Amino acid sequence: MATAFITHPDCLRHDMGAGHPECPQRLGAIEDQLIASGIDPFLVHFDAPLATDEQLARVHPIEYVRAIRSVAPEEGTVHLDPDTAMNPHSLDAALRAAGAAVLATDLVHRGEMQSAFCAVRPPGHHACRARPMGFCIFNNVAVAARHAIRAHGVERVAIVDFDVHHGNGTEDIFAGDSQVLMVSTFQHPFYPYCGTEDPASNMVNVPLAAGAGSKQFREAVTRRWLAALEDFKPQLVIFSAGFDAHVEDDMAMLQLVDSDYAWVTEQLRSVAGRHAGGRMVSVLEGGYALPALGRSAVQHLRVLAGLDA
Repeated sequence: MATAFITHPDCLRHDMGAGHPECPQRLGAIEDQLIASGIDPFLVHFDAPLATDEQLARVHPIEYVRAIRSVAPEEGTVHLDPDTAMNPHSLDAALRAAGAAVLATDLVHRGEMQSAFCAVRPPGHHACRARPMGFCIFNNVAVAARHAIRAHGVERVAIVDFDVHHGNGTEDIFAGDSQVLMVSTFQHPFYPYCGTEDPASNMVNVPLAAGAGSKQFREAVTRRWLAALEDFKPQLVIFSAGFDAHVEDDMAMLQLVDSDYAWVTEQLRSVAGRHAGGRMVSVLEGGYALPALGRSAVQHLRVLAGLDA
């Protein structure tokens, strides 16, 4: 069964200003590497729809959704926090990013696709219930997880977050929710400076010190994630796929390499194969060194699509 690649031109039009690391060129870096690697013809391309207020309100209070709509500028730039801004195209981009995650969930649960990757921006895992932050406006993976539960009757969703920054927004939304297990690694102490103090029982947060690389990451996955995932038996695996823990990404200080992203995807593909009928949804988060981002995303996608054999 095929793998979906979901994106939309609106995600390129969201621009937070010259020099901002979360830039439109990130998506081009991924698509260029898909073509260069030869795997693009094996993916089925879809345009991301706009998420509806109903879908967003499963995660964010409707007042928050309306507030974001109300502050979206018709011209110029509006800052939601020091790191997160909106231009006239940002609202549609954010709605497409969340909508892509919904479509991906529908495709895998209708049996039309085995897996799906959402090449979208803005990212989402720092967006809390009612607060934008860290480049994020709506929490895309959270919208996908709740859509799986509400629209498809899924009872157990695993969220796997290997971004270099802790997915504090996802934790804020799902802490204590018995239908969701979140497993994550992240550099600590580092932005957003949380995730280590008394996490809820459904949060398997593994902090990694600056300078940690493949060995420490793989030990965290093997020793902490896999047993929790086996006990949980997820019926859907959703990746918060941030590639900024790469050694070439100078916004952080972890030292993962391209092959680590293939390896971790292989581990989770095995979990999904045993418990979720192979269903996997992946949504882009961070990754700011463009060549490394492109290569790492291809490694991840190659395994998602079963092209690594």
